[in-house]
Amino acid sequence: TSTFIKKVGYNPKAVAFVPISGWHGDNMLEESPNMPWFKGWTKETKAGVVKGKTLLDAIDAIEPPARPSDKPLRLPLQDVYK
Repeated sequence: TSTFIKKVGYNPKAVAFVPISGWHGDNMLEESPNMPWFKGWTKETKAGVVKGKTLLDAIDAIEPPARPSDKPLRLPLQDVYK
């Protein structure tokens, strides 16, 4: 998996790998007893190293991109209804 992440241009140290089961809810919101081999994930960010064990932890660790608030807002329009 890390070779694919490198191939598409991401740093594997900055990506959280979380094994989950959506069917059983394993590692989605809380740590699963069905995956004792999984010790958690580690991700490097600008603020430092972030650790977690669940998908929710990984989502919470996502850093939002910097928005240029000093520039004009642009919204693409697809269609106009009258």
